[in-house]
Amino acid sequence: MTSIADLALLDELREIAVTIACEAGQLASVGRLEGVVVAATKSSADDIVTEMDRRVEALLVERILAARPDDGLLGEEGAERVSTTGVRWIIDPIDGTVNYLYGIAAWGVSVAVEVDGVTVVGVIHSPDLGETYVAVLGQGARRHDARGVHELRVNEPVGIAESLIATGFGYSAERRVAQARVLSHIVRRARDTRRLGACSVDLCMVASGRVDAYYERGTHAWDYAAGGLIVTEAGGHFGGLRGAQPGEEMILAAGPALFAILDGELSRLRADSDETSDVFGPAN
Repeated sequence: MTSIADLALLDELREIAVTIACEAGQLASVGRLEGVVVAATKSSADDIVTEMDRRVEALLVERILAARPDDGLLGEEGAERVSTTGVRWIIDPIDGTVNYLYGIAAWGVSVAVEVDGVTVVGVIHSPDLGETYVAVLGQGARRHDARGVHELRVNEPVGIAESLIATGFGYSAERRVAQARVLSHIVRRARDTRRLGACSVDLCMVASGRVDAYYERGTHAWDYAAGGLIVTEAGGHFGGLRGAQPGEEMILAAGPALFAILDGELSRLRADSDETSDVFGPAN
């Protein structure tokens, strides 16, 4: 077994994660220029899988197993393998697939690494934005771009009224109605809201201070494992509501004080449910 205190291991995992995320992003970028083919749908007609999703995940798996053949895997497009080392890779080959399909820049390759169930490395490479986000447990978070390397720090606004809050929507019409109900309350209180369409990129925006908070219902580990570490290493909080762990029911990312405020507000609105009736009082 391995140890999260093994600095040499952390360096090795970070180096592999950065290398393969950038290589995968290059493959996806070239494929985007050649034309995107929708291969299948999953939970709904809007939940698409492209041929490039599958090709990029296959590349990531190949590179990981070549470097560390005994590690475990969990990938959005079906890669799954039990670890014998205590190390598991959690990969999303193209997060923000609809953005990728339409040529919108907010998409990325997400690679996270766990050691004994603890996320220790998170890398998100966004080729169209020209940015690579890297975090290592206990070592901070950084953004690499054409201008250099930038230490990341979340914003800490006074309250919701001073906050730019990002969110996302699910693939089913019923869930979107429930999420729109919650947003109708948040949008009246916040400075403004944003919907980028890629969980990993949203989390990087929080870590960079480009938005103040992000919440969403219906995400999975491959969506948020890398980004969650990037947020926490940038001084933020990342979790579910009411002290729960992040998961499909809800994820929330923000600076510590704003996290507590939004945790209370989103809990009051039952944002971690698919409640559609608006019985929660005035949206002000």
